[in-house]
Amino acid sequence: MLNSDHAHKYETNDAHLGATTARDAETLSAGSTARNESTGKIMDNHNALEKDFSQNDGGYGNGYGHQHLEASHDSETALRQIRTAGSISISPELFEKLYLSPQNKVSGDLRKTFGNPTPLALIGFLLSLHPLSMTLMGWRGAGGSGASSTGWYYFAGGLLMTLGGLGEWILGNTFPFVVFCSFGAFWLGFAATLQPFYNAYGAYATPGDASSTGLASVGFNVGVAYFLICMGILCLVYLICSIRTNLIFFLIFFTLVPAFGLLSGSYFHAAKGNAAMASKLAEASGAFCFVTCLCGWYIFLAIMLASVDFPLDLPLVDLSTMVKGASEKRKINHVE
Repeated sequence: MLNSDHAHKYETNDAHLGATTARDAETLSAGSTARNESTGKIMDNHNALEKDFSQNDGGYGNGYGHQHLEASHDSETALRQIRTAGSISISPELFEKLYLSPQNKVSGDLRKTFGNPTPLALIGFLLSLHPLSMTLMGWRGAGGSGASSTGWYYFAGGLLMTLGGLGEWILGNTFPFVVFCSFGAFWLGFAATLQPFYNAYGAYATPGDASSTGLASVGFNVGVAYFLICMGILCLVYLICSIRTNLIFFLIFFTLVPAFGLLSGSYFHAAKGNAAMASKLAEASGAFCFVTCLCGWYIFLAIMLASVDFPLDLPLVDLSTMVKGASEKRKINHVE
């Protein structure tokens, strides 16, 4: 037990430790147990403080062992001792901001060993969708379904998002892993559709007509529309799941669902030869995608600022605490 003087020191030191850098927190394992390797060492009660996370975890519901810190230590010295002893937990809000996933527990020290793959996947998504959104809106005469950015669809949207998704898989973050890899596949498929080498539209060209490319054919446009409808359904599933993440990530899928719906409608009208309506629907789809990208840039900036311990903190409005998980509800109801 701590007397009143020691309790005051404890509160001061604990508040100082709470200001450790987000970069340091990012490298620490979520949900792991911090234990002192030399547990046999007894410290003087007048010079030491015992921080018992196992009884007071700050309301995050995680179990922690004992960590002995000198009262005179500054935050950097204390953090080095904690790193030597093992690892500490980061808050669910910070974890969710860094990984766009509700906090989960994984074995091992993978999150201390590897960097955060989330911003890599995000930038691949943004470098592909943002130019496409402006192209769909026809800014400054842009058009052609964004064919001018085909290389970016391959190497930014496809490659970077797939690599980021695999990184999330290694770290045990299932939801962002599935989201990033599926969108990586989308960008690769979209780029391949625009490439003559894959003959996606060339197969619909009129035989014997040298001027026919197949791009205006009913079969090609309806086929692309069906695929976009499926992407809209996929984003609807992600929208439901994102209710357990944060508001900005939720808004990304909230705008992507109508974006894919409108774009599929554009291709359906193009198949019927209604070019005017197809153009309007494509423009509306581009507007929704543009809002999606604004949200994406915001999340990307928030994660990058946190990774370098920038003094400005951008809130993402954590929703995981508002929508309790099934396991949390079972614990509240004493089922587990």
